[in-house]
Amino acid sequence: MSALLVTNDDGIDSPGLHALAAVAIEEGLEVVIAAPSTQSSGSSASITGAEADGRIHMEPRTIAGLEIPCFAVRAAPALIALIASHGAFGSAPDLVLSGVNRGANIGRAILHSGTVGAALTAGANGARGLAVSLDVGMDPDTCHWTAAAEAARVLLRGVLDAPPGTVLNLNVPNAADAGSRPLRAATLAPFGIVQTTAAEHGEGEVRLTVADLTGEQDPRSDAALLVAGHPTLTSITGIGETAPPAGLSAE
Repeated sequence: MSALLVTNDDGIDSPGLHALAAVAIEEGLEVVIAAPSTQSSGSSASITGAEADGRIHMEPRTIAGLEIPCFAVRAAPALIALIASHGAFGSAPDLVLSGVNRGANIGRAILHSGTVGAALTAGANGARGLAVSLDVGMDPDTCHWTAAAEAARVLLRGVLDAPPGTVLNLNVPNAADAGSRPLRAATLAPFGIVQTTAAEHGEGEVRLTVADLTGEQDPRSDAALLVAGHPTLTSITGIGETAPPAGLSAE
């Protein structure tokens, strides 16, 4: 039986985490939840959480309706994925499911996402990773967590059959029927759901601002396809080698 770790960056109490775990259980997979004890959004692939002596604190939790091992961990999601690969929660996972994140993770800004960071860390350590996010916007009336989890369900067996190191990024519109909509392969947009800029410079400080993206998006991109109502799927990679620019090669 394939072993799965379910984590996130919104914390152990997130309903998106619970919905994703429930789908994996229903698929007959061996599931463990290990998620940050507190909000860890924007943590990227950070491995913060270890104490000075190297210990990482965790405590068992009970989550209603989920009769599986659950742990609240004082660590960023990437560190949780890393220690899971070394048997911290039982068998090393074949797949790390990360999410369902509250908010889309699209474009090159996924570099900063704790949700995506956990999936990439899994891929770098011999497993597969699937990051799942729900495009809820800033102030949603309802979050359709189950729709995002159902979209992920379609991918589970295929991801498990994929080579170790495979990492996928799934974004789902916040709609009740989004889980049954066809997935669309997507490129990464130049930015994320918003663009961050350093708008003001003062003595000893810089003020950051965020603004909605303007202008037309590449119709093949995750940003454009998600706005059009399509669940998007992008195969992503972490750190790797490439040839140096001409004139900078070394022996």
